[in-house]
Order: sequence, then structure tokens, then C-alpha cells
Amino acid sequence: PPSHSRHPRPPTHLSDRTGRTVSEGDDGAMADGGGLSTTQALALTTTQPLGATSRAKGGGECVKVVVRVRPLFGKEINEGREKIVTMDLARGVALLSKPQGGEKDQKDFTFDAVFDDTVTQQKIFEDAALEIVDSVMDGFNGTIFAYGQTGAGKSHTMTGPAEGPDELKGLLPRSFNHIFGNIATTSQSTKYLVRGSYLEIYNEEIRDLLSKNPKERCELKDHPTSGVYVKDLSAFVVKSVEEMNQVLTAGLGNRSVGSTNMNEGSSRSHSLFMVTVEQCAIGADGEGHI
Repeated sequence: PPSHSRHPRPPTHLSDRTGRTVSEGDDGAMADGGGLSTTQALALTTTQPLGATSRAKGGGECVKVVVRVRPLFGKEINEGREKIVTMDLARGVALLSKPQGGEKDQKDFTFDAVFDDTVTQQKIFEDAALEIVDSVMDGFNGTIFAYGQTGAGKSHTMTGPAEGPDELKGLLPRSFNHIFGNIATTSQSTKYLVRGSYLEIYNEEIRDLLSKNPKERCELKDHPTSGVYVKDLSAFVVKSVEEMNQVLTAGLGNRSVGSTNMNEGSSRSHSLFMVTVEQCAIGADGEGHI
């Protein structure tokens, strides 16, 4: 099992070559009524922490929003629901049609990118997450935030099915593979420290999903130099993809879930999985530089 460490506050904000990537946030689920949403939004950001080197592609902050639509299934098909969302991948436009309506009833919404129900998990990762993960390896903070109604497919996009085949793995497992793949091909003079943390926000309370008591409330604090942090949030030091997947699986098992009319195993909370990467390179002076 991965080793375990606890930090009074994350050290990532001030490290020259430290990056962090954060993931999924679940919208508050509707218990009944209304139409079932099949779309979700991914907000993608990269920000430059203190001391980070400039990015090759522009630097600074960049926020992008992409939208993915899932296919109809199960109850929707049995009830004869009609598909009313069409994605124009080339133009990045989502077209919303009125049931039994004509072209004049269509509404179009433009995003940085859109994905229909034929797009693979790997394609989503390459187009929506790969650049952010690479930025984290370069010392930038990156965030991938999934937002949508319950049943829209957020968990499928972020983690994929627990026992599913490799092609259905979500953004998190693919990010783990990419991070440790990069580390394996880096010069031996560069050392990495990778940590994983997992929390949820449930009924306006923050819970550490990796602690011995995941139902215990955690405190949100503000440090004058490093900013907002969660006091005593667990952080597991991991040395491989397998160990990071163990951390993810352990946290998923502690999440608050419940049944709704739209989703039998609906996540009942917002959750954030955080990967912190610290890099130490041996300089010409023979000393390590973080």
C-alpha cells in the first residue's frame, strides 16, 4: 500500500516545480421530476504558481469550457424519449432542438469544444485534459472540473466504470498513466514526489475521503501566503499508477451516494481528487533544486 503523510497545509503554492491537478465536482442531484439531462460541462484551467517557468503556449491563465453529451439508455429508451441535442464537433456548437419542432425552433450554443456520444474516453482525454496534465508536470496548477445534473455522465467521464475495460477508463486513471509515464522517461538526475488527496463536500461540510473517519468534518483555513487549504487533509505518497489507483478506489468507496429517480448510485456530494507533483533536479552545483 502507498505510504501516508499529513500536511498542515499543501506546500504546492510556493514550490518552483510543483504542479497540481484537481478533478470532479458533482452537481446537487434532483430527486424527482424534470427531464433527464444527458449533457455535462468540463471547465479546464491552468494557472501559474509562484516561480513556475513560462509555458510554451502562451503562459498565464486559460479557462476553456467543453460539453459532452451521452447516449440515451435504459429507462429513457423504454419511455420513448427523443434525442434533442446534436453536437457539431467541427464548429464546437451544441444544437438544441424542440421536440416535434422545425429548424426555426433550434437553439445553438458555442463552446471551446463539444463531444457527442460517439467520442471515446481517450479522445476526451487527449482533447480536454492532456495539455493540463502536461502543464502540471511543468510546475503549473491545473484544474479539470466536471459539472452537470445527476445522471449526465460526470463520474463516467472522470473515473469510468470500476470494473470496466481499459478503453472506458476516465480522465483520472489516464492522467495517472500519463504522469508516471513522464516520470519514467525523465533523466535520473530528476526526482519526483507524487501525492494524492481526496475530499468531498457534503451538506456544506468538507470530508477527508482518505482518513480513518471519512465522515468527520474538516476545517477550511486561509494561510496568508499559500492561500486556502483544508486543515489536516490526508495526502498519500505514491510511487506508481497502481498505488494511485488504490488511493482513488479507497476514496470512491467512502463517498456519499444514494438512489434517485435518475441514477441508482448517484453521487450525493461534490468531490475533489488532487494530485500534487513535486520535482527536484540536481543542478550544476550538485545540489537539489525543487
